[in-house]
Amino acid sequence: MAAVVPAALFGRSLARFMDRRFNNPTNVDVINRLVEAVEILAVPIVLYVALLLTKIALGSVDHSTLWVSGAMALMSAWIMVRMVTLVIRSRFWSRVAFYVAWPVAALDAFGALAPVVEQMQALAIPLGTNDSGEPINISLFDVVRTLIYFLVLFWGANLLSRILQAQIDQIEELSPSFKALIGKVLSVLLPTIAILIAFQIVGFNITALAVFSGALGLGVGLGLQNIVANFLAGFTLIADKSIKPGDTIEIDGTMGWVISLQARYVALRTRDGTELLIPNDRFMGEGVINWSRTDQVVRQHAPFGVSYKTRDLRAVQALAVETALSVDRVTADPEPSCNLMEFGDSSVNFDLRYWISDPQNGLANVKSEVLLGIWERLAEQGIEIPFPQRDLHVRSWDVSPPAIEPDRQ
Repeated sequence: MAAVVPAALFGRSLARFMDRRFNNPTNVDVINRLVEAVEILAVPIVLYVALLLTKIALGSVDHSTLWVSGAMALMSAWIMVRMVTLVIRSRFWSRVAFYVAWPVAALDAFGALAPVVEQMQALAIPLGTNDSGEPINISLFDVVRTLIYFLVLFWGANLLSRILQAQIDQIEELSPSFKALIGKVLSVLLPTIAILIAFQIVGFNITALAVFSGALGLGVGLGLQNIVANFLAGFTLIADKSIKPGDTIEIDGTMGWVISLQARYVALRTRDGTELLIPNDRFMGEGVINWSRTDQVVRQHAPFGVSYKTRDLRAVQALAVETALSVDRVTADPEPSCNLMEFGDSSVNFDLRYWISDPQNGLANVKSEVLLGIWERLAEQGIEIPFPQRDLHVRSWDVSPPAIEPDRQ
């Protein structure tokens, strides 16, 4: 009851302090949700701290702390469950935290946690002996503890990777390809470090992993070859700077913009608003059209034809060039050109060639504007755009039914 008083007095002060200190949200959503969770749980956190100080004070005078320890166990479980719900916002992890935290807190509150841990340690499976001849056992407690360590460390590694990537993205001096390279290195390095730390915490001998190197190599060669190929192709794409975030590319007739380069795939956003996840090895094996790799100035073609009745074909060429220059996105340098391509079956065919400097804004729309302009200018000049015509002559024939011979019988 004494711990409730400081919690009520200082809990709101802690919430107001967090609100003033972290009023500007960061680029990492997890940090923003963590700050928001601390503001919401300010009173329970202060209550837990007050209980901890009370326990220390009672223990210093050799007073019993059984009830305070039980209250701390239940309060810590409640804070952890609420923290997981507010920060991760996953129904699955909320249930995991609920079914793990509350039973552990209840056992601790009633003093039964230590006997349960002893029973879990007693349920062990012998794995042999080490170099010193001592037996090696793996218990149920070791399995549960290892899983918890791995989950926490992997979550922390992913969180740290996102935080560092958000900070790196804000550095304008770095190129997009170098930022993507750092992101790939972090996505591999941090989980690896998390695995090594987890092995060290549980006391696993890392040198024993050499036994599984042959099986691991066989697994990579057979079942993981596509994953490894995509992973190495991703590093190659970044190293040779053939594709980088922001590029306008076209693959298999699909055009879009590179959003991000991940360890296994390239995220491509199309003009339809859809996001395609294309494996990295496709760019290495099949090739890709990069409209903006070294220079964003690209050339387009607008073919059209005029009637054979048109006498001044050079005037048609000049009119087409003038029409192309009237479109805003067509550049004057390089200058558009119109070439006579052939004398076709029904028309004299031209090819208008012009340049644009912003392919990321679309190709079909600027070609549509150029063709519409040609249509309007030719119509103003009375120049006909022909189309194939065919005359069909139907010959007449006798449609009277044939004579039927009478039955000879």
